[in-house]
Amino acid sequence: MTVAGSLREDGAPGTAASATHGVGHGADGGNAATSGALDIAGGAAMVDLHHQGQATIIGVGVLELPEGGVALVDPGPEARLDDLRAGLAGLGRTLNDVRAILLTHIHLDHATAAGAIVREAPGAIVYVHAVGAPHMADPSRLLASAGRIYGDAMATLWGEFLPVPRRSIRVVDEGDTVAPGGRRFEVAYVPGHAKHHVAYCEAATGTAWVGDVGGIRIRGGPAIPVTPPPDIDVELWKASMDRVMAWDPERVVATHFGPYGDIEAHFGELAGELDAWALRVRESLDDDAFASDRNRATAFAEWVTARIGRKVSPAHTDLYGTASGFFDSWWGLARYWRKRGAA
Repeated sequence: MTVAGSLREDGAPGTAASATHGVGHGADGGNAATSGALDIAGGAAMVDLHHQGQATIIGVGVLELPEGGVALVDPGPEARLDDLRAGLAGLGRTLNDVRAILLTHIHLDHATAAGAIVREAPGAIVYVHAVGAPHMADPSRLLASAGRIYGDAMATLWGEFLPVPRRSIRVVDEGDTVAPGGRRFEVAYVPGHAKHHVAYCEAATGTAWVGDVGGIRIRGGPAIPVTPPPDIDVELWKASMDRVMAWDPERVVATHFGPYGDIEAHFGELAGELDAWALRVRESLDDDAFASDRNRATAFAEWVTARIGRKVSPAHTDLYGTASGFFDSWWGLARYWRKRGAA
């Protein structure tokens, strides 16, 4: 996802009410519940953070380490740290057991809790792409940008974004291999949603942790993109999908939400939706019937809601809306087109 904290340019309005994208009933068998953790495979689970009081919005990967302790994939917002504690307790773990944090990218719904966790587990190492690493060490610029969007809702949505000590940060990029606690992950650079996005694949378990390059897919519903400013690039995103599929994993795990084993169908639907969304935004830029960009974004959000509503129930559609923020997604695709000379 994210709308959340996407280092936007000042001109892109956000809506705190729709501030996240994203337990999926994946094709490879995960069973979502409103409490407890979702079992994935090979000593891995996903803890539901119940973001904004709802299940199946943000999930944190929890990986048991052979050498002791656990690694986390995308620890989520600090505002939901108590939910993470509770989920870890259900697995017989605490934050003190965290030895590593694998960040796919640094948007607030994925990364805000990292600094707080390292404060409790000072030996934990945070893996992050080079573009995101400075913001983890000093989040002040990111917070200033996000504060202009979310205002008084910042604390409720995301909590406190504590800096991660530089000694605890390890930079990762395409072709790297990391092995926290005896588990081995290949790293791929997968931009398109964010220029600081990476994915991690564990060949031993056939699991690829893909953050938002895998889009949003809730409870087996449609796979959709989430396209906030400022980094959206349609061509790069589709190339990143191909990069993940080149691993030939048994399953992908999206932060929003859960594992899916129908890889080709999942990414095929996601790519088709990304193209459809991009075309819709491009057409809106050429349509003088709209009085403003805000009107264009509102119409786009209504179009996406109706499009999803043809596939799933109204309640399920509402969950997608809470998880994604369709209004915000118009701005990211509009910026993409305008950089290419569109109106």
